[in-house]
This record gives sequence, structure tokens and C-alpha cells, in this order.
Amino acid sequence: MVLQWDVIGDAEQSVLADPVRLRSVRRLGGAGPDEAFDRVAMLVRMLVDAPLGVVCLVDAEHQFLVGQVGMPEPIASERTMPLTHSFSRHVVVAGEMLIIPDVRMDPRTRGNPSIEQLSAISYAGVPITDPDGLVVGALGAVDHEPREWTPSEITLLTELAEVCSSEVCLRIARATAEESRRAAESAHHQLALLTDLTESLAATMDLDEAMRRLGRIVTAQLADWCVVTYADEPKGAPQVSAAHRDPGRAADMARLATLAARSRTDLEAIMRATRRDGGYPVRRVDGSAKLRDQLTDAEIAELAMAAGLGSLMVAPIISPVHRLVLGAVLLVNGPDRAPFSAADERIAAEIGRRAGLAVENSRLYREQRHVAEVLQRSLLTELPQLPGVELHARYLPAQDGAAVGGDWYDAFAQPDGSVMVAVGDVSGHDIEAAATMGQLRNLVRGNAYGRDDEPGVLLTQLDQALCGLRVPASATAVLARVRQSWSGYSISFANAGHPPPLLLLPDGRVQVWWIPPEPLLGLPPHQARTSTVRYVPPGSTLLLYTDGLVEDREQLLDDGVARLAEVLRTSAVYPGDELCARLLEVAPRRSDDIALLLVRLTGEVGPG
Repeated sequence: MVLQWDVIGDAEQSVLADPVRLRSVRRLGGAGPDEAFDRVAMLVRMLVDAPLGVVCLVDAEHQFLVGQVGMPEPIASERTMPLTHSFSRHVVVAGEMLIIPDVRMDPRTRGNPSIEQLSAISYAGVPITDPDGLVVGALGAVDHEPREWTPSEITLLTELAEVCSSEVCLRIARATAEESRRAAESAHHQLALLTDLTESLAATMDLDEAMRRLGRIVTAQLADWCVVTYADEPKGAPQVSAAHRDPGRAADMARLATLAARSRTDLEAIMRATRRDGGYPVRRVDGSAKLRDQLTDAEIAELAMAAGLGSLMVAPIISPVHRLVLGAVLLVNGPDRAPFSAADERIAAEIGRRAGLAVENSRLYREQRHVAEVLQRSLLTELPQLPGVELHARYLPAQDGAAVGGDWYDAFAQPDGSVMVAVGDVSGHDIEAAATMGQLRNLVRGNAYGRDDEPGVLLTQLDQALCGLRVPASATAVLARVRQSWSGYSISFANAGHPPPLLLLPDGRVQVWWIPPEPLLGLPPHQARTSTVRYVPPGSTLLLYTDGLVEDREQLLDDGVARLAEVLRTSAVYPGDELCARLLEVAPRRSDDIALLLVRLTGEVGPG
């Protein structure tokens, strides 16, 4: 492949060298790093899941990275790149957003040296403007693979670029006059508020918790107290939270929220105010009289007066996808505090927009988790009813992420009367892991059914099948065959890098079946796997489980297994379902999926 260097044409140069635009860039001191812009770049990586996030300012010769995350050295320290390496210059020249799924295919960018030097394959850039509306740079997200940028990601980048543009404008103003300096300080405070709010809302997908965080942030930095009413669907039941700057009024605010949730009339009055003004914030200095007129519940009015009524604002919570009003934020200052300003009104509008994004993200997250969990459970086996063997199983998704993963269990009867049981864990906890898990579980079944080989032989054959069929699986697993014998039961098992099985004996003792470790499934097969045979009496209970039940970053695996064994021992008298529930409580934290299979050997002793 011959590298074709990107060339800057005369038409581009005339835009980039515009003296008015360059004056704005130079006023910003564009060559140096900036903590605020670094935080915005970090938000790009966190919220858009892009390896590189950059806040760029562009002059006639260079691109300055005033904010960046993910850039290699020495670029990360020098914070400057030649203009020939810049994708953002095309945003500046065009004066509009630039979305390119694969820069190698776009005639404007396919010769850019950053493709080779930074592995920059996909780019999304949004303009950053100065007070005159001139584009001085771009907020960009870069991926190392071709990528179709979604509407929600583009919306988020646009929101963050507006924050950058606000910061650019405020810094230019601060450099020109003392009055502008004061305005910039106020705006910087607003940027900090919005950045804190965006980070806080992005850190949780629990909508109720997100709205509580919103209340705490705005009462700490913008208003004396607030009431947030919201619904995660356009016609959903409204929820209410309230917060006050004074922690001593927490109980009053909780009571106010409870009463407001019951009083639909009072909530509808607030919502009508946002709709009546076209979805823009309503700012009123005479807040006490207006709010008293709107409230119909005497106790709500009393609590509101005690909290302090002076000026107020009502900002709508708007869905960024459907552009529908999903709720409102009522911001109130007491009579001893200055009324809300026009700048406060603008920040209130941003708060409403970010709250709307949080509501939409929470709804989409719940939908994705529901779909993923339905998928996961559809891939898991319905346990059979078998004579002499009582089976119980549980699967719990991780509390974070897509609620789907590679943990699985299985049990099925063989034609010879023996029972195959298995538990496994495909690496990862996402849709790909779940799909691979489904393939692996089916291969285990198909490979084992109808054969009288021991588990070690079956797993050796499974290794060969995974390699030959090129199934992209890397997994741990325990496969066991349970047979009735003259003395009770024989259990032969093979372990592919998995936590050890536990056996609860009828006398209450618990055995931990540690054996020398063998490689994970999916690795190139080197030698035959081994089988271990144990003879156990009737009334015993075999427990197979995945590592999410016992692993803890602060303790050794042995400690987790010992903790599980103790709970199994002390809970032996409980029925199978309750015993499973008690075993699940052992998990130190739900950071990983959990699957467990309980095999109670209750049948009559028969000939082997």
C-alpha cells in the first residue's frame, strides 16, 4: 500500500487563515493542555465508547489538542499535530458536523497520515465556535475500526461540543475585559456544574438515583431547593424527588415529594407551565405568589413556604430522541438570595436536556437488559425430571452491563441411565459471550449424548471439535457423569480450568474436589484430558457453580470456595430452591454472572 499524503488546498487555506477566526484561536492560547477540555474528552470516551476523544483548535498551520484522552506519546504531551494529520480541519472548513464511518473510504481523508500513525479509522467531529459564530475547532471521537455512529451518540457529541463552544466563548470574553472575565468565571462555574451533572448522571442507569443526584448537584450550585418530576415514558406515571441545600430539611423534602406524587393537579400545573412556553425554561422573580396560586394541597404549600420562596424557574425535561416533555425541574431560591439570571436560565435549559438524556438512556438500558436477559434464559436448559436425582439451578446476570453473559448449566439423561451434568463459563459478559455459550452448550450435548465415554474423553473430543469448527470459544467448564452403583453413586468428572465441585455428604461434611488444573476449553488441544472418579453415598448433594459466586478481588479463590462450602454445610436441611437462594448470597458482589447447579442424589441404590 502506498501512503498518499493529505494535501491542503488553497480554498481550505483561505478559510483556515481567516484573521478573525485566527484571532479567536490565539486568544485561547491553543497550544496548551486544559483540564476542563480534558474532562470533556474523557466524557467522549466514557459515554460514546470511543478509544480517542479530542477537543481540537485549528489555526493555519497546526491542530492544538487542548483536550485529549487516548492519544499516544509524544502527541499526548506535546498537544500539537501538523495540519496534514487533522480530520478536524475539514469540520472547520465546512463549518458543519463531519461523520465518517471509515476515513479510508472518504476522498477527503483517505490519505491522512493519522490513519497509519494513530490507527484512526472512524471519525465523528462536531464544530466548536467562537463568539462570532466562526468555527475554531472541533470536538472529535475516533475509533480504531469502521463504525456507524448512532443518532444518540451524535446527539451526545453535539451537546458536549456546545459545552466546549461555551467555554471557548467565555475564555475569549475573559481575555478582553474585566466584565468579560466575571462573565467567564460565572460560565466556568456553569460548565463545572454541567460537567459534574453529566458525569454523575452517566455513572448510573437507575433513573430514580439519577434524579436524586440531579437534585443534589443543582441545590449545591444553582438553587436553594428543587423538585424534579419525571416519567420514563411519555404517558408513564410521574415520579417525584425533592432536595434542599440545607441537609436539615431532608425529611421535609421527602414528605414534599411524596405529597406531590399523589397530587396530580399540582404536578400538572408545573408541566403546563413548560408546555405553555414552548418547552423553554420559565423564569419568574415573583415566585412565591405564582407558586402559591398553583398549589392546591395545603400541606405542600406549607412545606414550600417553609423551604423558602423567592424566585423560581421551571425547566422542562425533554427527550432528545422524541422531543417530548417527560418532566420538569422546579428550581427555587429563597427571598434572601438574588433572583435567577438569564445565565441561570440558560444553564437550567442544559440541565433539562441532560436530564432528558438520562431518562432516555435509562429506558433504553432497561430495554436492552430485558432483551438480553430473555435471550440468556432462553439459551439455558430446562432441567429434566429424573428418577433418583433431584436437580435445581440458578442463573443471575451481573448487576452492571448488558445482563447477559457466558455462564451456563446443563443436565440430561443418557440412554444407559446415567446423568450428565455440566456448568461452564465462556469469557466475557456480553451478547457475543451469550451466543458463544449457546454454541458451546449445544456442542457439549451433541458430543456427549449416547456415548459411554468418561468426561475427560468427552472434553478432549470437545477441544478437537472447537478447534476444527473454529468456534471462537475460551471457556472453563466441569463435566460430570452420575451413575448409580452397588454402594450408592459413582461420579466421574473432568475439570477444564473451573472452580472445584463441592460434595455435601449425608453426615454434614463437605468435600472440595480439588484436582490438578487442566487448560481451558477452546485452547489448542495438546494432550488427553483426565477423568476423576468418586464414589458417594445416597443422600449426598453435588454442587457445580461458576466463579462469579466465589471470586473476590480482595480475597483468594480458596477463601471464596471455603465460604461457599460453609454455607452449603450449614444450610443442608433446606429444600433445594431455598438452598440455592442461600448459596447465591455468598457472592461478595454481583460484578460477574453466576450459574449454579445443585444435584441431590436421592434415588434408591441399584446395581451399577
